[in-house]
Amino acid sequence: MKNAVCAYSVAFVVLLAGVGAAWAAEDMGLITGGDKGTYYQFGLDLQKLVKPLGINLTVHPSKGSVENIFAVYQRPGVQMGIVQSDVLAFVARLQSDPVLTRIAKKTKMVFPLYNEEIHLVGRKGITDFDDLAGRKVAVGREGSGTYLTSRLLFKLSEVVPAEMVYIDTSEALAELKAGRVDAMFYVAGYPVKLLKDDITDKDGLVLVPITNKSILEFYPQAEVPVGVYPWQPTPVVTAAVKAVLVSFDFRRKDCDNVGRFGQILSTHLDGLQKGGHPKWKVVDLNYPLRGWEQYDCVRKYLGKAAPAAAAPRPGQNPVFDAIRGVLDQ
Repeated sequence: MKNAVCAYSVAFVVLLAGVGAAWAAEDMGLITGGDKGTYYQFGLDLQKLVKPLGINLTVHPSKGSVENIFAVYQRPGVQMGIVQSDVLAFVARLQSDPVLTRIAKKTKMVFPLYNEEIHLVGRKGITDFDDLAGRKVAVGREGSGTYLTSRLLFKLSEVVPAEMVYIDTSEALAELKAGRVDAMFYVAGYPVKLLKDDITDKDGLVLVPITNKSILEFYPQAEVPVGVYPWQPTPVVTAAVKAVLVSFDFRRKDCDNVGRFGQILSTHLDGLQKGGHPKWKVVDLNYPLRGWEQYDCVRKYLGKAAPAAAAPRPGQNPVFDAIRGVLDQ
């Protein structure tokens, strides 16, 4: 009898161990943006969503889209990232660089997310984008999506500032308040925590319209509605880019992990729209993002039909190098 009890006990322990293994949580990583930006807040919402469903999601802050594309391509433990669509388009079009060609080929769209408004914050007296000519402007830290977009805006418009200052958004706001720069860019979906929490009427700053025709032929027009920020008394016309959740073209375990993650996001979008960052309310997971197909590992979990270069040296980011090279021409 004693031996039988022991045998049953051992079997029960083995059974529990098997169940534990079957339900073991998967570790995944998502690279986002600055901790006061919308990317990071979206990451925290997703972390909270998937944890009870067996995914331990680590949310990594970053300098932005350019870093994120390369991190998804190369960095261990970072299966997904949020990037700007104009950065994706820029990389995809640089066909002469074999590393960038491979990165573009291996970068897969999980879902389109939302429009990111181009926030141009300036001192009173700057009434439109074109007023930046001859001014000192903070354009984002090198390697960020804000950096790429703001430099493309100047290229498209042929507006020439006196100086472009390459600092991150928090530092840029401090410099703007101190009068050491005239304006700053921040590309992020409204409401942006930094601009909402760290600017008051006393700072004498305004959200500057972007109405330049050459810019709005390339970027879709958008509007920041009145009152999004307490210091913003009128609606402001601007331009926008699309935020996109991307992954790497995994073929093994991470293919299924990303596919399952996509399935969870798709089936729980209503909850995110009710309880997450306000920008979730305008997310359209089926938005047809021109030039990008959805990752087949995600399509498989959603039940949808389907519609090699040398590695870079450690420490280098060819995405950033190529972008800087083109923009500095």
